Amino acid sequence: MSIRKSDRRFSMLLKLPMYLWTIAFVFVALLYIIGLSFLTRDELIGVTNEVTLSNYARLADPQYLRVLLESLKLAAATTVICVLIGYPFGYLMARLSSGARSVVLLLIIVPFWTNALIRIYGWRILLMGNGPINTILDKLGLITKPLKLLNTEGAVLLGMVYALIPFMILPSYTAVDKMDFSVVEAARDLGANPLKAFFTITIPLTLSGLMAGCVLVFIPSMGLFFLSDLLGGSKTVLAGGLIQSLYKGRNLPMAAALSVLLLTVTCAVIAVYRRAGGSNGELSLF
Repeated sequence: MSIRKSDRRFSMLLKLPMYLWTIAFVFVALLYIIGLSFLTRDELIGVTNEVTLSNYARLADPQYLRVLLESLKLAAATTVICVLIGYPFGYLMARLSSGARSVVLLLIIVPFWTNALIRIYGWRILLMGNGPINTILDKLGLITKPLKLLNTEGAVLLGMVYALIPFMILPSYTAVDKMDFSVVEAARDLGANPLKAFFTITIPLTLSGLMAGCVLVFIPSMGLFFLSDLLGGSKTVLAGGLIQSLYKGRNLPMAAALSVLLLTVTCAVIAVYRRAGGSNGELSLF
């Protein structure tokens, strides 16, 4: 009995730094943001001690609603495209030999060794009016004048998919790799064609990985303001960019209220994921 207590105390001692870190840099910071969202803005000192709900009421203004709806629309489109590309990629990757799988996995992970800002600048150069894409199309005689590829919603969507698709591929790959393919073979033996076996057996058995990928793509895509700034210019403003502009304008309570709203949306998405039967394994992949 004493040995069990000693092991328990040792385990708690090992977890203590994690608990202290979480309390100091997550819980306390979160409480500060929530408290700040209920305060009143002051032009000189930033905030006053006057408590108000007007910051949350202002979120219903058209200018904020438009940004939130645009952010949700872009996040949904990014998630759908990542599912259509990332899930089949993860499935085929899991079916490769171990050597080929390692090479493909390395190619997916290597871009993470480079700062995301630098990679997005690469796309910006490619999409410029005098960039490589327009130059090649002009040399081939396919265009008479440069296409407007940069500072468009399509460019932002492209950048979002490029930056976040690994977060769809890897959970899908993990789920497919753990799947028992003898069940699929049994379905085929019972007369199911490959397409029917895929939709009735493979997808339900790997749904947790697919859902985890959707969560890992949808949530960050609402806050990558630097990506919309570089590829969308001033035409595309996301919720993360709006928070940044409010912070620069010293409207800290409004920025905090919008941050709390995004946090609420994040919690709602994760709650739906957990409610639908998702496990924590895939979400902790990164």
